[in-house]
Amino acid sequence: MADGLDIIIITGLSGSGKSFAIRALEDNGFFCVDNIPALLIPKFIDLAQGYQEEIRRIALGVDLRGSQFLQALPQVLSDVRAAGHYAQILFFDASDEVLLRRFSETRRPHPLAGQDSIQDGISRERKALEPIRALADRVIDTSDFNVHQLKREMEQQFCDAPQARHMALFFTSFGYKYGIPHDTDMIFDVRFLPNPYFVNELRAKSGLDLEVRDYVLGNQETRDFLDRLYALLEFTLPLYEREGKSSLTLALGCTGGRHRSVVLVQELQQRFGGGHLRIHVKHRDIDK
Repeated sequence: MADGLDIIIITGLSGSGKSFAIRALEDNGFFCVDNIPALLIPKFIDLAQGYQEEIRRIALGVDLRGSQFLQALPQVLSDVRAAGHYAQILFFDASDEVLLRRFSETRRPHPLAGQDSIQDGISRERKALEPIRALADRVIDTSDFNVHQLKREMEQQFCDAPQARHMALFFTSFGYKYGIPHDTDMIFDVRFLPNPYFVNELRAKSGLDLEVRDYVLGNQETRDFLDRLYALLEFTLPLYEREGKSSLTLALGCTGGRHRSVVLVQELQQRFGGGHLRIHVKHRDIDK
C-alpha cells in the first residue's frame, strides 16, 4: 500500500456540485480529470505512475455522460484496490428542489432531459445512478451548501497531508424541524431527553455553551444513553473497518438542532478524539 496512489472517484447527480468539488481538490494538489470513462481509469493510473513528476493523489470525475462505462465501475474499483491503491467513491447528491433551482439559476439544460422537463431529467438520472450510489464510500448531500461551503468541506475532509488511512467518523447534529440529513449511515433521535429550550436562561444559548452542556449531561438518562451509544460504536467500528468501509456518518437529532444533539455530538467527539479514527463534526442547524 505504501506505493499505492490516493484516488478519489467523484460521481453523482448533475447540479450536485461535482465540478466544484473536483476544482477544490485540484487547488489542493490533486491531479484531476473530469468526465473520464470508468474503463479508462486503470490506464490513467498506469500513466500517472509512469509520469516523471510524482503524482500521488488523484481525483476523477465519472458521470452519466459516460453511461455505457458506468456498469464497469464496480469491477474497475475492485481491480484498482487489488493493485494496492487507496480508492474511494464520493457520491454527490442534492434534493430535487435544490437541483431544480440550480438549473434554473444557471439556465443550463439537464443532460438527460432531452425534450422533456428538467424534473424528468433529474428523475431519470437519479434512477440510473442508484447502483453507483449504493457502491459509494460516502454520500455527500450538498442541498445546504453554497460553493464556498462545499470548497471548505472538501478541504477539511480530503486535503490534509497524506497519512495512514483509518476510518473517518462524521458526527452531525441536526434539528428534526428542518428535515433529516440524507448523507448518514446511522440516525439517533434524542428528543426523549430533557429539553433546555424550555429553561428560560438556556433557550438562547446552544449546546456549545457550558450551561447547556451541564444541564443536558446532568441527566442520568443522557449519560446512560451516551455510554450505550459509545459501546455500540466501539463494537461496530472495527467490524466496519475490517470490511473496508472508509467512513461512517452518524447523526443525532433533537427538535431544533441547537441544544441536546449538539451536546451529545461534542461528547462523542471528545470520547473518540484520542483514538486512531479521523473525526469530523458538523452542527447543521445550530445557527437556525
